[in-house]
Parts: sequence; structure tokens; C-alpha cells
Amino acid sequence: MNADRMRRAVSVALIVVVAAVAAYAGWRAGQHRDDATESPTVVTNTAAVEQLLAAHLQDPQGQNLAMNQWRGKVLVVNFWATWCPPCRREMPLLDAAQRKWADKGLQVVGVGIDEAAAIRDYAKANAFAMPLLIGDPALISLTEQFGNTQQALPFSVIIGRDGRVKHTKLGAFKDDMLDRMLTPLLAD
Repeated sequence: MNADRMRRAVSVALIVVVAAVAAYAGWRAGQHRDDATESPTVVTNTAAVEQLLAAHLQDPQGQNLAMNQWRGKVLVVNFWATWCPPCRREMPLLDAAQRKWADKGLQVVGVGIDEAAAIRDYAKANAFAMPLLIGDPALISLTEQFGNTQQALPFSVIIGRDGRVKHTKLGAFKDDMLDRMLTPLLAD
């Protein structure tokens, strides 16, 4: 029992540290990325995709979910935080994409780089069709392997049915940008 408490305390401490580092990185970048610019090069790091898909993350209800359950779908993984205004602004757009294209094989997953309680509260206040998961501290550093060298938020990775990275984007999606990225991937 004490070992479980210690693990939880260490996990919470790590999440707080990662959140602080991410906040600092965003501040150093001058501001949160409100512009929606796609990374100039598509990262082909299959090891990073495998590491992401090997992750098991908790949902706000405390259930562990395996990321690999969405292997074979077009997968949008959005790294976000409740304290990030652009992240919160793009959530309805991500959720609308999930609702629109779920039957075509799309899965949008929000990975919160934040305190578990903040993510739970946010999930309760919003009825999203997409799962919001509590991010493991190692996942924010994994975004660097996808091209997020600043480790800033929001950051999205779009993985095709073939398990390869199709798009990455630092900053919030705007207007029809996500639709333009997803349409050809979902036509397959």
C-alpha cells in the first residue's frame, strides 16, 4: 500500500514537472502557438509511433486504455493542457472531426499534459465523443521525436492506417485545415 502511494506521489510530481517544463517552453517561444502551421517535414520515425502506440494511459474515470487499440485507424493524437487557451479553443473542432468521421475509421485522442484532477474536471464539463487521456510525463518528450523541438502545446500527430506519420502540427487547428489533412487519409 505504501509503495502504491509512493508511486502515485512520484507520478503526480513528474506530471507537475513536465507541465511546468511545457509551460516554460511555451513562454520561451513567446506565446502559445495560436497559428496552425504544419511541420515542414513529415517525421518518419516509426520507433516513435511504436512507442506512442505502446503507451497505456488512464482516462478521467481511472481506466487504463491501450493506445494500440486504435492501430489500423487514422489516428489524430492531440497533446494539450487545460491551462493552454489555444488547446481549449481547438477541442470542439477535434471533437467535431471525431463525430463526423468515426464511421470512416477516424479516432481522435486528446492526451492531456496536465494534472489528473484538471483533466477530470475538464472532461466532466465537456461531453466529447473523443477520449481525453491523462498523459504520461514521457509522452511530452516523445513529441520531440515527432518534430516538436520546443515541446510546446498544442501539438498534433496524424498517423495513417499504415502506422506512418502523415502530418504533424504545432499550434491549434483552424477552420478546415484538419478536414483538408484527413479527407485523403479517410478516402482509402
